[in-house]
Amino acid sequence: MKDAAYKPVYRYAAYLPSEYARWQGWPLILYLHGEEERGDDLEMLKTRGLPSLLEDRLDFPFVVVSPQCPAGEEWSSERLGWLLDDVMVKFWVDPDRIYVTGVGMGGYAAWRLGIEHPERFAAIAPVSGGGNPQEVCNMRDVPVWAFHGVWDGDVPVSELQSVTLALRLCGGNVRSTLYPEEGHECWREAYNDPELYRWFLEHDRSVYREPTLDPVMEDLD
Repeated sequence: MKDAAYKPVYRYAAYLPSEYARWQGWPLILYLHGEEERGDDLEMLKTRGLPSLLEDRLDFPFVVVSPQCPAGEEWSSERLGWLLDDVMVKFWVDPDRIYVTGVGMGGYAAWRLGIEHPERFAAIAPVSGGGNPQEVCNMRDVPVWAFHGVWDGDVPVSELQSVTLALRLCGGNVRSTLYPEEGHECWREAYNDPELYRWFLEHDRSVYREPTLDPVMEDLD
């Protein structure tokens, strides 16, 4: 019988920069894969998304943690929170510079984490995923850069448009990039763009403030 305090943590792969041992307080990217990489083989994570682009790099200036979701399951925000707790103990990372990104199923999870735990993330960058427009105002103080292919047949671009519009209407800091010639696999363009990583580093959670009343409600007081 497992201890009552047992918290199942996803298995994960970790990328460490070549200079990792020389410094503490590294920025952390939590990368969440899509449906196809689910299972129990971490090597699958190297086939798509951000991990596939880091195979031959030593100079990427982030610690990158890539958990693997078991076959047949969806990402659990609770378990991802436990994973972050574990990572904060094991790695020299800056708690004020934690970023989350993901593709497809992982893009949805990135939005969900931002909505449920805005205090934990300095910025999020969902790719080919959607969020809940009715809840997104909870993360209006978390900078967002979302990416989507116009020809995405798995996640309609309208899902991106509705959630980013809702976030803008409540004063959120959000930008979006649409790839007019791309579909669901637009992650190649998103993760190959060095501007994304410069944008991450422009943000840290030390300037985060708790959400206040909705601006519309404040006007009614």
